[in-house]
Amino acid sequence: MSDDATRPETGDSDYSRIGGGRAVSAVVDRFYDLILDDPDLSGYFANTRMEHLKRHQVKLVSHLLGGPVEYDGRDLRTAHTGMDIGEADFDRVVTHLVSALSEAGVPDDVIGRLGGTLGAAKADIVSAS
Repeated sequence: MSDDATRPETGDSDYSRIGGGRAVSAVVDRFYDLILDDPDLSGYFANTRMEHLKRHQVKLVSHLLGGPVEYDGRDLRTAHTGMDIGEADFDRVVTHLVSALSEAGVPDDVIGRLGGTLGAAKADIVSAS
């Protein structure tokens, strides 16, 4: 799929409720600010092209929230293979995402649904014991 692949958006989607693409981009920027300021997590991103990663994350979050963007990146298991991510680090990332969403005024029910989706993907991301 191309970067501009879209799907119809319903007006009552979580994506619309939080303010659409600009809101998602702001949340993703804040999310990575928090992660990169976290000494336990920043090392995972030492050799990462952050603007590229942020673009993918915006697409993923937009898609998960019912926005008009199709996520065309790698599946989560493939994207995180070999990163040796443990449960504690996964939980820290989720905490930072919840913080970024809360700071942006995202309603608790939307945060809960997104958190549930991430929780369901935990086995695809966590590989360290």
